[in-house]
Amino acid sequence: MTGLSTAVKGTGPALLLVHGAGGSIQANYGPVLGTLLQNFTVIAPDLPGSGGSPTAPGPLDLDELADDLVAVAVKAGHESFFVSGYSMGCAVAVTIAVRHPERVRGLVLSAAFAKADAATKVKIDQWKSLLNGSREVLSRFILSAMCSKEYLAKLTPAQAEGFAELIGASVPAGTPAHVDLILRIDLTDVLPQVSQPTLVIGASGDQLMSPDLAKQVSDLIPGSKYTDLACGHAIALESAVPWARLITDYLTSM
Repeated sequence: MTGLSTAVKGTGPALLLVHGAGGSIQANYGPVLGTLLQNFTVIAPDLPGSGGSPTAPGPLDLDELADDLVAVAVKAGHESFFVSGYSMGCAVAVTIAVRHPERVRGLVLSAAFAKADAATKVKIDQWKSLLNGSREVLSRFILSAMCSKEYLAKLTPAQAEGFAELIGASVPAGTPAHVDLILRIDLTDVLPQVSQPTLVIGASGDQLMSPDLAKQVSDLIPGSKYTDLACGHAIALESAVPWARLITDYLTSM
């Protein structure tokens, strides 16, 4: 699929960002973009059905998404680049690294998973089932799943209501296709093929994905490094400053 809405800003080595399901570049990376732009030329495409990108005509395919994002980066003038993937975007990032190893200089995978385990699948199935129902119910579910218990406990009722309203007003049209892709992802045999330097970042308070899934990804990638942040799945919301620091420090140390 072509025609993805893409922003290219900053100076320095190229860094391709890949956001998560039901998100967008702004939603998933917005709070860290300013920091990343100080060190990298950031290539930030919205996936099909997110931001300004049109929805896909059919089911999403990891290989096609990977090839499309490489084409976006090359069109922007970058023959090689780092890749930062978040959540479902990690699967796309890994696929890019394996299909186009000569182009990827290094990876940062945040809130990654090889495939959804039973507990995670229950949450994703619930998310999927709510997409065609009440927007209020959907937004409350997303808020509860994306944030850690600790973060939610600090919100006042008014703040929680405000967050839920914001979520409900900004569900991307491509979300059903994104969620469907999550349920089909299985990188178990692909991850051992990753040859680039890789940092995997987990979220210890994740209530959407089982927290140990990111560590399993790291264990399957030869020579990868692992760390985690004390936050929920919405890393940019709860831990923007340490997340930006981890990404920047790792990629600039190469």
